[in-house]
Amino acid sequence: MAGVLIAGLAVAAIAFGAGFATTGSGSLPPGTQTFAESDHAHVSGPVSYDRVPPAGGAHNPVQLNCGIYTQAVPNENAVHSLEHGAVWITYQPTLAADQIAVLQQLVTSDYVGTERYIILSPYPGLPSPIVASAWGAQLSVDRASDSRLADFIHHFAGGGQGGEAGGPCTGGLGSPLG
Repeated sequence: MAGVLIAGLAVAAIAFGAGFATTGSGSLPPGTQTFAESDHAHVSGPVSYDRVPPAGGAHNPVQLNCGIYTQAVPNENAVHSLEHGAVWITYQPTLAADQIAVLQQLVTSDYVGTERYIILSPYPGLPSPIVASAWGAQLSVDRASDSRLADFIHHFAGGGQGGEAGGPCTGGLGSPLG
């Protein structure tokens, strides 16, 4: 009887841990910064985040629909999508058009199922030309062709790092282009 109980507890621990996994497929790309983001509160109104762009924290109760945007999107809605396992690729609004086209191709070719789990948008005031964010993780790069962007997407998109794996990335706020 004790062996069955121990085996049952081991299976439960494995299942519990898998439900809160922080990684998807592939290895963590070099240069990725990770940090704890424990605030999952739903709030109305603006939030002051400790990172640019935000990569977790309190957020709006309505998620941002995943896809491609040509205008900046609300932080609080995008962060909710990160909680559901989305990756948010942001770029400086002055990024060259050919670089934006490469990002758009990367995003659409790496969508995860019908929920997509990737957001692309310009973001004024970025510390580098392009920043990829997931809940509790960020990667800054200078060029859209940097292979670490695809690695970051493969590692995090659709993952459980935000604590709500499989949450919707559609049916919320926003009208993405693609």
